[in-house]
Amino acid sequence: MKIRLLAAGTRLPGWVDAACKEYLKRFGPDLRLELIEIPLAQRGARADAARAVAREGERMLGAIRPADFVVALEVGGRAMSTEQLARWLGERMQGGRDLVLLIGGPEGLAPACRERADLALSLSPLTLPHGLARVMVVEQLYRAWSLTRGHPYHRA
Repeated sequence: MKIRLLAAGTRLPGWVDAACKEYLKRFGPDLRLELIEIPLAQRGARADAARAVAREGERMLGAIRPADFVVALEVGGRAMSTEQLARWLGERMQGGRDLVLLIGGPEGLAPACRERADLALSLSPLTLPHGLARVMVVEQLYRAWSLTRGHPYHRA
């Protein structure tokens, strides 16, 4: 199975890249995780934020295939424990559809991305910085995958 994390933003701190790379290399051959950065649309004093969000959404939607199972990461989405996420991930791996997870830009996800999503998932009721959200998603996917494989990483 392949998971693609589509995340708005291309210039994040080095610690974000280092942490993501560390977890990305840990996955086994049965689950490949790829981070794809979506460039932010231009923002400024005269830029329309809604138009910028729509452009970012178009770029994200352009990277999604019709058969993909799409998960929008949203504060108001469904909350799962690590164990629930592991069960859900195991079911998805059995289902055969690739996953695409979406992290929006500073103003969030475009409405068109929310509409395309098969599931809205919340990492936390807190608003998280985008870089931290990336690291949390990759780490939690690794933790969930390790649970499905009986790996000792998760010790809760």
